[in-house]
Amino acid sequence: MVYESESGSILMAFTGESLISRALKPYREPKFLELQSLLHSAAVRFTNAEMLFHNYENYPTFRPGGTYMRCDPRYLEDLKWFGINIVGTANNHAYDYGEGGILTNLNSLNEYGIPFAGTGEHMGDASKPVYMDTANGRVALIAATSSGPIAGRAGEQRRDIKGRPGSNYVRFEQYWQVDREAFEALKRVADSIGWTETANQRRNSGYENLPAESADEVLFLDHGMYSDDSFSRFVVAEAFEKHSRINESDLERQIRSVRDAARMADWVLFTVHNHEGGQTADEPGDHIVELAHAVIDAGAHAFIGHGPHQDRGIEIYNGRPIFYSLGNLMLQNDAVERVPHDNFERAGLSWESSAADFYDHRSGNGTRGQTVQTIRWQSAVGMGSYCGRELKELVLRPVDLGFGTSRSQQGRPVLAEGEVADEIIDRFQRFSKPFGTDIQADGQRAVIKL
Repeated sequence: MVYESESGSILMAFTGESLISRALKPYREPKFLELQSLLHSAAVRFTNAEMLFHNYENYPTFRPGGTYMRCDPRYLEDLKWFGINIVGTANNHAYDYGEGGILTNLNSLNEYGIPFAGTGEHMGDASKPVYMDTANGRVALIAATSSGPIAGRAGEQRRDIKGRPGSNYVRFEQYWQVDREAFEALKRVADSIGWTETANQRRNSGYENLPAESADEVLFLDHGMYSDDSFSRFVVAEAFEKHSRINESDLERQIRSVRDAARMADWVLFTVHNHEGGQTADEPGDHIVELAHAVIDAGAHAFIGHGPHQDRGIEIYNGRPIFYSLGNLMLQNDAVERVPHDNFERAGLSWESSAADFYDHRSGNGTRGQTVQTIRWQSAVGMGSYCGRELKELVLRPVDLGFGTSRSQQGRPVLAEGEVADEIIDRFQRFSKPFGTDIQADGQRAVIKL
């Protein structure tokens, strides 16, 4: 061999969300430093950078993805020190500070030398692969999101007009199957309110690409946060179920990017931010399963999902790993120092209220929401070992984010031990079983049988 990378061997570390808002370097717990060492053992150390790195240079949008995300850019050095060396930036928080916030965030990542994918000055920028060179070969990352406000979708460049800063969106249509009795009741509501007439006007005007009217479907006008006044679809079936259908043009864009990357790099990773579940929140939506299979068929070596702030199942598809969701690697969004007034108004708080007041209100003083949900504070790092360009071993290292500790402490990861590690492994086993994935506990870690 002329080059080391010709062996087709590499170790990659896969993680989920990093909502970092504080320093990492001061801490010295053994299990924290052991996790840092574990990450540094890999050539590729991926996370979804869901916190925006800026100093409030830009205006906040009316409605964010929840918290208006912000981390002091200097803590990008801490993220690198901890081990992260490549990130995805497409998620529902990318647009919290508008188009200017997207560009400021990317400028910060560039300044600190962290490769990123998923957002850009226009759709071509946002959907292109980013490349990173390692001793084990060139690595490509493509990042997308299926969750986020419609205004945050990047716009395409044309020969005569600029594009629009934003994220690489994978749109989808969600539809519900209901029995005949429920369908007739829904149809009566839609007819009476005027939504059926609105849908027919849209069909005739060309405003929206709607299928022909059917006697077995009814459309409800949707003004939701992630919608551009589109429709929710209900269809007649035997059982009540939720399904989703991916947007074909968005799927083709992802496939093109993966195929391009596969001709330019030795290793291709695809990552997607997605909140939407399947029949339950513990399952992936149909559109995410379709996306995962399609990009691996196109040449991706791994698919890393994140978004619901919890773990979902793992599938080994054509010998390559699909993480339908890895939960939080860091969860410090209750330590963001400033909250724009729109969130105070929505919470019914006064102009004099502080960020601490807002977080107390949101959590019911520690009695509701993510504060009391164990699953938000537990996850795992996936360590994928490849040899001869094939996945040879996939190990899960459970991670504990300090559930039940104070706001000033929680959200920073350490390697999990004892009952916490057992609980995390058991959850992955249960969620992965429907995909035929055999996960075996091995002390404080788990091994996926290939």
